[in-house]
Amino acid sequence: MITVQNVGLRYGDRKLFEDVNIKFTPGNCYGLIGANGAGKSTFLKILSGEIEAQTGNVSMTPGERMAVLKQNHFEYEDVEVLKVVIMGHARLYEVMQEKDAIYMKADFTDEDGMKAAELEGEFAELNGWEAESEAAILLKGLGIGEELHDKKMADIGGGEKVKVLLAQALFGKPEVLLLDEPTNHLDIAAIQWLEEFLINFENTVIVVSHDRHFLNKVCTHIADLDFGKIQLYVGNYDFWYESSQLALRMQSDTNRKKEEKIKELQAFIARFSANASKSKQATSRKKLLDKISLDDIKPSSRKYPYVGFTPDREIGNDLLRVDGITKTIDGVKVLDNISFIMNKDDKIALVGKNEIAITTLFKILTGEMEPDSGTFKWGVTTSQAYFPKDNSEFFEGSDLTLVDWLRQFSPKDDSESFLRGFLGRMLFSGEDVLKKASVLSGGEKVRCMLSKMMLSGANVLLLDEPTNHLDLESITALNNGMINFKGSMIFSSHDHQFVQTVANRIMEITPSGLIDKQMTYDEYLENEELQKQIAEMYA
Repeated sequence: MITVQNVGLRYGDRKLFEDVNIKFTPGNCYGLIGANGAGKSTFLKILSGEIEAQTGNVSMTPGERMAVLKQNHFEYEDVEVLKVVIMGHARLYEVMQEKDAIYMKADFTDEDGMKAAELEGEFAELNGWEAESEAAILLKGLGIGEELHDKKMADIGGGEKVKVLLAQALFGKPEVLLLDEPTNHLDIAAIQWLEEFLINFENTVIVVSHDRHFLNKVCTHIADLDFGKIQLYVGNYDFWYESSQLALRMQSDTNRKKEEKIKELQAFIARFSANASKSKQATSRKKLLDKISLDDIKPSSRKYPYVGFTPDREIGNDLLRVDGITKTIDGVKVLDNISFIMNKDDKIALVGKNEIAITTLFKILTGEMEPDSGTFKWGVTTSQAYFPKDNSEFFEGSDLTLVDWLRQFSPKDDSESFLRGFLGRMLFSGEDVLKKASVLSGGEKVRCMLSKMMLSGANVLLLDEPTNHLDLESITALNNGMINFKGSMIFSSHDHQFVQTVANRIMEITPSGLIDKQMTYDEYLENEELQKQIAEMYA
């Protein structure tokens, strides 16, 4: 168990935390959420002892061990992969090193023998004899094959380093596990494995993530960081979001009887309980949900941008025909004879291991790049709006204010009041709209690009990784906007819930051709025959 008492931290005049009191108990997984800049990662650093709070203290049950997901991917360049994982249990690794050093002595004394026996005892107590096999199992689960276990970290790729550091944090069954964005750079298979690992993990987990599907799968509680306080809620992210919205409606409708509100709350809890999966986490959550009272649900102060795409004209039946598109980049064929027809009401998710292939197809369809061979043709009733993965060219070196920047893309109404109103929906208000476009953060640039797309009135949207750099509130708003869009779209995203709730057609670009299925993302992933076929196409 980890206990936080009266913790406070300020940076200059800025208050991050004040009088934070919370207990994180075994058997639970806590999703730490908060707006960008609220201090989520800083709070994890206070829990781990990397940063010292100015007031209050953090304590753990004596004898318990904490593990933290390391963020420095180049910390262990000269160390073998398997050893890096075992180093996650510092004391066990220290015993192994001491023990090996004694046995390598040329002049082995009786005193050395006694010390070695002592270390052997501790080694056994720490489950040292199983260390290498446990480390190997963790690596294999995350997709790191045995052929890499003896390689040095400097000799493996960046994505593989991320997985090794994650295995290091999970190693040795720590009593408290702190994970900051653990799904970043992980493939679908690794994320699914990690979800199952955490669902069955019996100790305390505190995790920061922008992946809502991940938070929904693993979390028993949500710890909401807001206004320098942390409020604890039972349930996963969707339950927190829906309950906070329900509380807002209840708060604004003061004339309704309390009994009616209680009935609405009971129906809400019953719906979430009924939808819970059969995992240990979900079973635990259901028991806790049943105990919630009306007073336990509180409105959130979160501000959500408004994302709404409104087509200027209705789309016809003839949208897009792609025939035999092939493209080689730097000597590697990334697109090989890609052909498909886009239909009215299609919301196509482009998925696959090769992100360059996906981005290349977007660039070809938007005219930014020519194919080596093959053709494509947009229907006469279509108009397209494009969200590129790299938006830097729209902002670099721009001296324009946000109002003037957006004015470039608003042919219908370029008045300041209209543009301010539009920017206000995307949470740019007051003096914010006078910022220079060149100084915006990654998330702010994404919101500006979405504003540009909304102004276009296009009836076909093309979006390449639009959730990158966004906080949970903006991702949720964009997700809802794409669900409600009345046109057609092609998009890519690593956000599982985003793809599952928006797409009705899945396309995967593999080295051996295009997989094209009219189904939801979950149906696509759960189809064992199809996944076997896809694996063969990558082999």
